[in-house]
Amino acid sequence: MAEYIWPITMLLALVLLLFSGYPVAFVLAGVGIAFAIFADVPLVFLSMGVQRIYSGTLTNWLLAAIPLFVFMGLMLESSGIAKRLMTSLAALAGRLPGGYAVAVVVIGVVMAASTGIIGASVVLMGMMSLPAMKSAGYDMRLATGVVAASGTLGILIPPSIMLIILGDQLRVPIGDLFMGAIWPGLILAALYFGYIIVVALLSPHRMPPPERVAGISVGRAALALARDLVAPMLLILSVLGTIVAGIATPTESAAIGAAGATLLAILTGGFSFKALRTAVHETAKTTAMIAFVMIGATVFSLVFRKLGGDGMVEDMFHFGDVSPYVTFGVVMALIFVLGFFLDWVEITLVVIPIVAPIVAGLDFGLPASDVTLWFAIALAVNLQTSFLTPPFGYALFYLRGVDTSIPIATIYRGIIPFVLIQVAALVLVIAWPQLVLHLPHAVR
Repeated sequence: MAEYIWPITMLLALVLLLFSGYPVAFVLAGVGIAFAIFADVPLVFLSMGVQRIYSGTLTNWLLAAIPLFVFMGLMLESSGIAKRLMTSLAALAGRLPGGYAVAVVVIGVVMAASTGIIGASVVLMGMMSLPAMKSAGYDMRLATGVVAASGTLGILIPPSIMLIILGDQLRVPIGDLFMGAIWPGLILAALYFGYIIVVALLSPHRMPPPERVAGISVGRAALALARDLVAPMLLILSVLGTIVAGIATPTESAAIGAAGATLLAILTGGFSFKALRTAVHETAKTTAMIAFVMIGATVFSLVFRKLGGDGMVEDMFHFGDVSPYVTFGVVMALIFVLGFFLDWVEITLVVIPIVAPIVAGLDFGLPASDVTLWFAIALAVNLQTSFLTPPFGYALFYLRGVDTSIPIATIYRGIIPFVLIQVAALVLVIAWPQLVLHLPHAVR
C-alpha cells in the first residue's frame, strides 16, 4: 500500500478540490502539475503532456464534430419544431390518463436523436409541459421525473457528444458506437413508456387527463404531427445514414447536420441573426469547456500514471479467479457512484482511460473490439444517470430553474423510479451484449 501513497493522495486532493467549486479543468491540470513537483517528477516529463494535448486534442479531427453537433442542436431548437410537436402530441394524447407524460417521452426521443443537448432539452420540455401537467392535476413528482429523465436521452441516443468522446478515448469507431447505442436507447425509452402506462392504469389520479384540451382537432393534430416529424427524421437520417453507409466521417456528417439544421430554421421562420449569434456563442462556450477539461485531464492522467496510478487501479480490481462479469459489475458500480458527484465529462476523461484496459483484458468469449464497444455503450447508459442522481444531477437543477415553485425535494423523489429504470436498462445491456453488438455487426 505504501508504494501507492502518491496516487492515493493525488486522488484525495482531486476530490477535495472538485468540491471547492473551482473550475474542473484548472483543478485537474493544477493537481497534476503540483504533484509532479511534490513527487520530484522531472519537469521535462511534462513536455509529453504538451505533445499529447496537441496531437490528442487540439489537432484531433474527430473532435471537430463536437461543436458542429452542438450548433446543430441549438439551431434545431430555434426552428420551433419541438414546440409544434408538443402541441400536436398534447392534442392527441392529452385526452388520456398519462397522455402528457407519453408526449414528453416521445419528444425526448425525437430531440435526443436530433439535438443531443441535455440542458436545452430539459429546459424546453419543462417549459412546454410542466404548466399543462400542473393544471391537469399531475403528481408533480412524476411530472418532474418524466421531464428530467426524457431530457437526458440525448446523451445516449445518437448523435451524442458523449459517444464521440468515448470513441476518441477508447479508440472505437464512432459509427459502431452510434449503431450500438440505438437499441439500448430505444429500450430505455420503452421502459419509460411501460412505467407511465403501469402508473396510468394503477394510479390514474396521479396523471389524470385534463378536463378540456385546448388546441386543434384530433385529425388536424395527426396531420401536423406527421408533417413536423418529417424534417427531424430527414435530418437524423442524413447524419446517421452517411456515417453508417461510410459516405462521410462523423465530422463531415456533423457539418451536414449543422447546415441542415440552419436551413430548417430558415425555412420554418425560426432563423434570425440574434438566434445565430446565440447559437455560436453557446457552441463556443460548450466546446471550450470540453476542450479545457480534456487538456486538464491529459495532464492529470499523465502524472497519475507516472506515479503508479495504473498499478494501483489494477490491484484494486484484481479479485483472483472470479467471473469477468464480477469485475465488470464492480467497475460499473464505481462509475455509478462517481456519477453522484462528478460530471460525465470528468468521468469519461479521467476515470475511463484508467479502467478501460482492465475491462479490455477480461475474457468474455468475445473479440477484444466487441468487448470495448460493449463496454463503451454500457458506460454511456451508466453515465446518463449522472445527470439525474442527487446531489449534483444537472438535469435536476435545469428543471428547478424552469419552475422555482417546485421544491427540490419533490424533484429528487420524482427521479428515483427513473434512476431504477436506468439501472435495469444497464443490467440488460450487461446481461445481453448482443443488444449492443447486433446492429454494428449487421451493417458491416
